[in-house]
Formats: sequence, structure tokens, C-alpha cells
Amino acid sequence: MPRRMLVLLILGLWLLSSLAAPLFIARSYASLDLSARLQGPSLGHPLGTDDLGRDVLARLCYGGRVSLGVVTASLFLALCLGSLVGLASGYLGGWCDRGTVFLTDVLLALPGILLAITILAYVGRGVVPLILALSCTAWVGYARLARSMALSLRQREYTQASLASGAGLPRVLFRHLLPNCAGLLAVQAAAGAASVLLAEAGLSFLGLGIQPPMPSWGEMLSTGCDYLLEAPHLALIPGAAIFLVVWALNTLGEEMAASFDPKGKAIALAL
Repeated sequence: MPRRMLVLLILGLWLLSSLAAPLFIARSYASLDLSARLQGPSLGHPLGTDDLGRDVLARLCYGGRVSLGVVTASLFLALCLGSLVGLASGYLGGWCDRGTVFLTDVLLALPGILLAITILAYVGRGVVPLILALSCTAWVGYARLARSMALSLRQREYTQASLASGAGLPRVLFRHLLPNCAGLLAVQAAAGAASVLLAEAGLSFLGLGIQPPMPSWGEMLSTGCDYLLEAPHLALIPGAAIFLVVWALNTLGEEMAASFDPKGKAIALAL
């Protein structure tokens, strides 16, 4: 129970600080003050200032807001694309299924971060290209899960009865197949959110993701690495934020997965 409360607290703070940042952050994340550069935590700047005198707290909150938006949009696109492709592949079978399996195997054989870098190199940098790149690397897992579920669900009596009554492919997919695998897809999405967040931070760390002056935790960490000896808080604060949120998302995925397994649920409750 304490671990669950800690997870909810971390994710709640992330959501609150991201969504309500304009309400309680008076300073702009882009306002410069070169006379106050590289200052440590103080009353005026609770988390200090960066190399350009910008408030670290403001940049941390708005950077979390950007990460939340990118992760949510990327997961939504990947979940929609992967679910539809996987369900249609598993239900139709034949050449459609063989082609989907071949495509997903090829994409799984490629490192996701390198594929995202390749896409950004051709499409360009920014929020929208970053979302597209992350979605193109994340949909494969949802497609494979949805396909495996469709292979089982298409043999069920209610699916066969729907077909016998003259239902078409869209009705079977959205009325019978998708509702029965939505829970497992949600678990997969909760577990995959941490990977998407790490990928977004990694791409921004390399300068391929969110572009200045818009803040990003990965970009803040990259800047902080240049001042580890002079101002270590510039790297420690965004690094700690990434670590805590990723841990909380991974733990949330584990808890959701355990809830689908009665034995796992009993173990989790006992702990």
C-alpha cells in the first residue's frame, strides 16, 4: 500500500504541476536574467537558475507539461494504429496476417531510438515530428497484442453469431473484438508510457526532440551536464524528475497487470 500511495503521489504531482503550471508559476520559463545565472536554490528561485538565469522550477513544470502532452499524444496514436492493425490482421488472417507479422518483426528487430532518430532526420525537429516518430516506434507492441487476442476471439460463439447475422468487419471489430481486449491494451499502454517518456527525454537530450526555448526534461539534463561541478542542481533536478516519473509509470503498469491475474493480485495486496 505505501508503494501505491507513492506512485499516486508522484503521478499526481506530475499532472498537477504540468496542467496547473500557469496558475502558480509566476515566472516565465523563457525569461532571461544573466545577472542571476547558475544560482542555487533560494527564496526567489526555489530550485535555482540555469546558465541563462532562467528559473529552474518554471522550466521543470513546463517541461513536465510538454512531456505529458507528447507521451499522451504518442500513446494515443500508437494505441489506435496498433489496435486496429492487429485486430484486423488477426481476424482476417491470410496474406494480411502474414504481411503484418513480417512488418512487425522487421520493426522489432530495429532499435526503436535509432528508428525515431531516422524519422526525425527526414521529417524535421519539433513537437509534431517528435510525436509522429515516437508513435511509429510504439505501435508495434499494441499490434502484436491485439493480433494475438483477435486470433482467440474470432473463434468465440458471439463472434460467429455476429457473422452469421450478417455483421461486417467494422461491427465485429468495434463491437466484439476491441471491447474484449481493451483492458490488456490499457495495461500495455500504462507500461509503455515509461518507455515513451524515456525516448522523448533521450531525443531531447540529443537535441532532436523539443527545441529551445520550449523546455524539456531531456534538454535540461543535457544543459546541466555541462555544469556538473559548478551547478550540479541543473542535472540532478531534471534527472530525478525523469527517474521518479518513469519508476511510477512502470510500477503503475505492474499493478494494472497484476489486477488482471487473480493470483498476482492476491500477492500484490498481501505486500
